[in-house]
Amino acid sequence: MDENRLGLMEGRFADIIWESAPISTGDLVKICEAQFGWKRTTTYTMLKRLCQRGIFENDSGIVIVLMPKEKFHQKQSEQFVTETFGGSLPAFIAAFTKGKTLSDEEADEIQCLIDKSRKKKGQEK
Repeated sequence: MDENRLGLMEGRFADIIWESAPISTGDLVKICEAQFGWKRTTTYTMLKRLCQRGIFENDSGIVIVLMPKEKFHQKQSEQFVTETFGGSLPAFIAAFTKGKTLSDEEADEIQCLIDKSRKKKGQEK
């Protein structure tokens, strides 16, 4: 099982927790029943799966976040770039922008990220 990937329903379920945590398992069961038509056992099975992956924890009936959504997506993105582009961010950006013209705002945002990264790297030395 790939810990940095979520299926469609896992993602929707995780979003509920990320948006609501800390949340009681009882409340989570009610939400999942209303939104997905799930039985209590289905909710607990899904929760157990995501807890085993280190994303959430069920602490005495209260679900807490161990890995914030942003951190999860960061790890997911890093894994994608590593697996698909040999870890090369420039190769990823080249593929992503091929056949697409960046707006001035998009180019400015990317340049800003590059500048921040360089500044951060310079401060680490």
